[in-house]
Amino acid sequence: MHPSRLMKSWQLMSAIALSFLVLLSGCSSGNSQRENQHSTSGGKVKAQGSDQPGTAAKGGQLSFALATSPDTLDPQRTGLAVAVRVLRTLYDTLVIQGTDNDIQPSLATGWEVSSDRKTYTFKLRQDVTFHDGTPFKAEAVKFTFDRILDPATKASNSAQLIKPYASSEIVDDYTVKIHLTTPSNAFLSNLSQAQLAIVSPAAAAKDGEQFGKNPIGSGPFKFVEWQENAQIVVERNPDYKWGPGNVENKGAPYLERLTFKIVPEEATRLGGVQSKQVDAAETVPPQNILQLKSDPNFQVFSINTGGLPYTLFINQENPPWNELKARKALQLAIDVDAIVKTLYLGTYDRAWSPLAPTTLGYDNTLENGVKADVEKANALLDELGWKAGPDNIREKDGKKLTLRYVDGSPNREKRNDIAAMVQQQLKKIGVLTEVTITKDVRSIVHEQSNYDIHGNSQVNSDPEALRNFYHSEIKNMAGRHNYPALNSPEVDEWINQGTVETDKAKREEIYKKVQHYIIDNAVIIPIYVFPYTVAALNSVQDLKFDALGYPLFNDVYIQNKP
Repeated sequence: MHPSRLMKSWQLMSAIALSFLVLLSGCSSGNSQRENQHSTSGGKVKAQGSDQPGTAAKGGQLSFALATSPDTLDPQRTGLAVAVRVLRTLYDTLVIQGTDNDIQPSLATGWEVSSDRKTYTFKLRQDVTFHDGTPFKAEAVKFTFDRILDPATKASNSAQLIKPYASSEIVDDYTVKIHLTTPSNAFLSNLSQAQLAIVSPAAAAKDGEQFGKNPIGSGPFKFVEWQENAQIVVERNPDYKWGPGNVENKGAPYLERLTFKIVPEEATRLGGVQSKQVDAAETVPPQNILQLKSDPNFQVFSINTGGLPYTLFINQENPPWNELKARKALQLAIDVDAIVKTLYLGTYDRAWSPLAPTTLGYDNTLENGVKADVEKANALLDELGWKAGPDNIREKDGKKLTLRYVDGSPNREKRNDIAAMVQQQLKKIGVLTEVTITKDVRSIVHEQSNYDIHGNSQVNSDPEALRNFYHSEIKNMAGRHNYPALNSPEVDEWINQGTVETDKAKREEIYKKVQHYIIDNAVIIPIYVFPYTVAALNSVQDLKFDALGYPLFNDVYIQNKP
């Protein structure tokens, strides 16, 4: 193809360039994301069983407690962030996203983009093998992405992430062309996400719906077993030699075995670390973070996640919340500062926007823009004709002002406690809040739309994530409306513009318009930015995180005390 018709973005790497990337990752990876640790492993250390300073011996086993259980280990079918923590050990993606949000090679060594930005041609590594022994080739890329579009797959988040994928064309064994229906600025960053990881075609075709119980990828670890609601075990992939640029160790992991323990109870999870029954545990309770930081036997890792913060979505399908003044009353009556300070004790940041602060286009002018004001909230409901009844609950036309608040169980990140606090706060403006805590969110929220407020969040690498929650074309899992039932031609157009705008500064301004509209029209109540926290024994060395805050175990080893 003539150069004038191409955006030349070949990133084919020579051995010198590859060494340079390794050097860069060694300088920047992990340490900037580590907070108040008592045992620094970013420098030169003598690892167990090693005579060479600065090198880690192969060996050691790590137990890591998860707060919830994955729904599946099929990357294309999961909708849970907790599943991604395990997926990162089993699978590789075509590209990875660096800590400065740049896109770097992984299974792809380089790529070029057509002048109309609708065709990506990827050159692939030629030394990669899946865990079942089959070689990684262009066929696997085409199979994986076509599989997402197949209704039989019942794809989850991957179906949104892969848009606007149309088809793949195999040029040769190690070259694949990917065709899009429209240009997309988010496409490359989405390819870095674990839900678009490349699966073994042979294994996925063989196991079908059971592939998530027998996962086969090309990642640094191999699947061993999954004991339901108990643990998931993976072991070192001895053949691994294609580690990406966000890890220092490009070869087989140092750990022999990694066991993910399923421990929903906060106290039990933390107690496991404190009693040394597990080596590390995620989602540290806020009240214990300061305690652990002051204890020289432990270390705490913390990194704010990007994408969409934890947000309360107001369902405009249901009156009176289809009226702006009613939603504004909720916005003013819900004291988010009090919620965040009370429940998270200064360990979580308050959210002010539909986007997290680390996400491209985040508008910091929204910060401190909405303050709790019960008097104004009451005045707005008065204007709408809702009058206080004998029990101080507002009534109109013989109906009580009732708000249905639906949240899922277990009490992840104290979200059920948020519901309880909102219930008490809304009493001050005469709103009767009925809180439903359920394991069946799909039926109540997605299928029945039987909620007025529902909370959710999403870890994502690009502001295109706004589409999945606010664009009118997006339907939920049951084919109903987006979470807030928002149908705004302005928001739709801005999101569409942001997808194709190539100028970064202009793109950021577009997404700022979206954020302002959502806050100004009280579409949501942003609550907190989720900091992914891990408590670990000091023997755990070189735990790192990817750009989205997911743990990476390629470099981890266990250092025995002398």
